[in-house]
Amino acid sequence: MRKQGEDASRERALKGVVSLAKALVWVVGTLFLLDNLGFRISTVVAGLGIGGIAVALAAQTILGDLFAYFTILFDRPFEIGDFVIVGDHMGVIERFGIKTTRIASLDGEQIVVSNKDLTDSRVRNFKRMAKRRVAFRLGVTYQTPAERLREIPGIVAEIFREIGGATLDRVHFFSYGDFSLIFEIVYYIDGNDYARYMDIQQKVNLRIYEEFGKRRIEFAYPTRTLYLNKA
Repeated sequence: MRKQGEDASRERALKGVVSLAKALVWVVGTLFLLDNLGFRISTVVAGLGIGGIAVALAAQTILGDLFAYFTILFDRPFEIGDFVIVGDHMGVIERFGIKTTRIASLDGEQIVVSNKDLTDSRVRNFKRMAKRRVAFRLGVTYQTPAERLREIPGIVAEIFREIGGATLDRVHFFSYGDFSLIFEIVYYIDGNDYARYMDIQQKVNLRIYEEFGKRRIEFAYPTRTLYLNKA
């Protein structure tokens, strides 16, 4: 269904371009015919030249969108049905035409973006993501014994072996924070399914919480210690 919709959209757009090209050919052909029949069309051509400059200046944005459309059509940075992020906007490509591209946002609204703005922007296409890299950090208290800190990478590695569906890359004691000892965890998930990624992240979070609770490893939260001098 997606392929059929995409082909139909392209066919409509190409028909519009072909019609425009045919109209231009007919105009030029008519001028040559009138010239061969003896009509003085130099004045008309001169007028068309001046008018053409004015029209070109007025239609500069439209022509920019038209050229951008051909860039999208042949370079294919995205296709109908792809989930993309463009600037502050994100959503699924519904269709793209000669002047604008329509994006269905996550909130349900339709975002209309000019083709030139699209080609001038950095487009992040998540539909073509073959592997998702996930990195997150967690902090434990400074009161955590050193032997417990050394156990954390092994605990996390065992959790990933249990849940499956993801490949653990690394677990490291990352840095000393203002109120916590920070560990960084990096793993990979095959594919671009966001719901599947969130399911795996949820399992990881729950299992870490359970295992840390068994070993009395406490998560850190913002704290402040005040020392008062007695006068």
